[in-house]
Amino acid sequence: MAKPGYGKRTAPDQQARTRDDFCLLPTRERYLAGFVDHLPDGAEMSVKQLAKQLPLYGQQAISTALKALSVAGHLRRVRCSVGAGDETRWVFRTFWSRTARDNKWWNTYLATETATQTAAPAQDTAPPPPWVPAEEPPPPAQPENPPSAEQDSAPTAVPQQRTPPQARDAEPAQPTQAPTPEPAPPTREAAPSSAYLALARLGRNDHRLALSADDCTTLEPLATQWLDRGVTTDYLTNALTAGLPTQVDSPIGLIRRRLIDKLPPQLPTNTPKTPTPTRRLLVECTDCGRPGQPEALPDGLCRPCHQTHTTGSNTTSPDATQIAAVKTHMANLRTLLKPV
Repeated sequence: MAKPGYGKRTAPDQQARTRDDFCLLPTRERYLAGFVDHLPDGAEMSVKQLAKQLPLYGQQAISTALKALSVAGHLRRVRCSVGAGDETRWVFRTFWSRTARDNKWWNTYLATETATQTAAPAQDTAPPPPWVPAEEPPPPAQPENPPSAEQDSAPTAVPQQRTPPQARDAEPAQPTQAPTPEPAPPTREAAPSSAYLALARLGRNDHRLALSADDCTTLEPLATQWLDRGVTTDYLTNALTAGLPTQVDSPIGLIRRRLIDKLPPQLPTNTPKTPTPTRRLLVECTDCGRPGQPEALPDGLCRPCHQTHTTGSNTTSPDATQIAAVKTHMANLRTLLKPV
């Protein structure tokens, strides 16, 4: 089996398997087609792997037989892009059809979304088997000691406290007074902003830029504009402290001037997203592996390989004059290569 996502893919709408399948093919092609037809989806379809499994033929013979099966309309090799973003990669697959198809059928099928979904790795989206019990929602949580109906209807009575007789005689009864309200807790001051802290640290880093609390409050709106434009506090501090003069008479004036003059540009927050390219299939030449659109590769072969395959059987054998000329030329080359 190939790695997940690679290997054989079965084309749809095929005829049932019979004993007469591939009977019109030559012996070698019929032998290879019967083996490939029984392979499961996801099986490795490389020439090297097929040659290991079929000891009767070598890699060159398997490659020639695959090209013949492609011309006969039984298979197409494709490459498909999977993933998204920077993780996009190309995977290679082989579509197989027991029923011979013409170029029009293959072009239509490979151009549809059905082929893309077939080539995509299968996801585990099947429903659970029927014998698995459905999950029931957990019962509502009950308190450990639920109150009774009587406790819910009537408030709990507080038992009367016993007072010692000596305490009753010694202490006269006093009228009940309302308890003194406790003072409200002090209001917590809001935490200083990042812009305020960045301005306050300037004097700690360089005494020439020492700012008072009022100065930091005054310059805080200007520094906030910097942070709102996406810069960091380190960037703000470096921009305010770079190239300071030897003596600074007015730190607040210098900082205000730099905050206004060196304000960074406003960058767009909503950058347009590049559209995700649609997954597409590129058919590969069964002979040389050159990719292209299905229409540009009739019979699964590129134009040079298709032309070689078409005109290869019509080549005439050389005559005796050409054979003699080649032999004479080779004899002359051997004479020239002899040492003097």
